Amino acid sequence: MNLNTLHEIATISDPIERASALGRAMTEQQNLVEEAARMRRQAIAEARESGHRLEEIASVLGVSPGRISQMRKGPASRAPQPPPETRPQVIVHRALPSAPGALGNGAAFVTAAERQGVRPGHRVLFVGTEPSSEHVATCLRVQTGDEVIARRRLILADDVPVRLVTSYFRADLFAGTPVAGPGPVRPSLRECLEELGHAFGHAEETLMARPATRPEADALELDLGEWAVQVLRASYSTDDTPVHILESVCAASRHIFTVSQEGGQQEF
Repeated sequence: MNLNTLHEIATISDPIERASALGRAMTEQQNLVEEAARMRRQAIAEARESGHRLEEIASVLGVSPGRISQMRKGPASRAPQPPPETRPQVIVHRALPSAPGALGNGAAFVTAAERQGVRPGHRVLFVGTEPSSEHVATCLRVQTGDEVIARRRLILADDVPVRLVTSYFRADLFAGTPVAGPGPVRPSLRECLEELGHAFGHAEETLMARPATRPEADALELDLGEWAVQVLRASYSTDDTPVHILESVCAASRHIFTVSQEGGQQEF
């Protein structure tokens, strides 16, 4: 770390990110100092083994012979510290491609979680309209920033947040319908969409690994810089109207993704 690095960190506008960057820089610097001290002790030990006297080494380094003796001994031992408290490790499975019955269906996750031996749970975080992000707007074929309907839930396994799931719908198509309401969509999302005149045509699904954003890290209780896996599924009706965008942001360290191969021609 040098002054240029500090000046670059000082330009970070977000004070929390700036403090975090300074903390990482200080840790890196401390690691360098500790490694340099270890290498210096080794060099002094090699000098003594080759016949150099303490007084001679001290004179070159500009310290007292007593200080050279301390350097050879290394830092005083520290009392052992108790291990930091950590939450239990939780791993859940996520099938790809997404099973149709699991889309927007909390009961499907409950069944899958119980089969995996974990206790499922969820919290509704938001239902309402919000400005669309670029990737959601692209899938819904609206302009970035246009208001869309969002239904966002936090998925839990053994009380540990594992997945942030958001359904997006076009406001011009679904405003005033049960999809935009605060309660659960009954009897199911698929049946509700069909009753509104949208028959399923096809879907496109993408997966991307990336660092979690700050809101995602906060919701999933991830450390800053931890990675997430974003599974984005865009569903279209038979007339190619974008009907439902399902975004699942998964804590990467808490997921195993199982990818199945379609039937028909199989190859090893």
